[in-house]
Amino acid sequence: MEIEALPLEELPDGSMRLVPADGRTIGLYRCSGELHAIEDRCTHDDGPLCEGEWDPAACEVVCPRHGARFDLRTGNALTLPAYLPVARYPVRVRDDGMIVIDVGPG
Repeated sequence: MEIEALPLEELPDGSMRLVPADGRTIGLYRCSGELHAIEDRCTHDDGPLCEGEWDPAACEVVCPRHGARFDLRTGNALTLPAYLPVARYPVRVRDDGMIVIDVGPG
């Protein structure tokens, strides 16, 4: 199932938006011109990951609860206390400029 997030022009480089999707929340990031979508849930304690600081140049987000760092490109946990990757979702831009996220079966 694909969900419409927002028009690409509304997500400038170096910005993030939270997108509700099928009972969960997805963090949609744009770093270095690339789009990345991850579940807003830290794999360490299920906290709201996307509320944390993030570094657009490194394309990494830091969990606000315990400081675990994740790579937005791969979803991999880069520092403890998290060691499992965060869920990632395929993202594309349609011909009409709308960003869509594939959240799986629906």
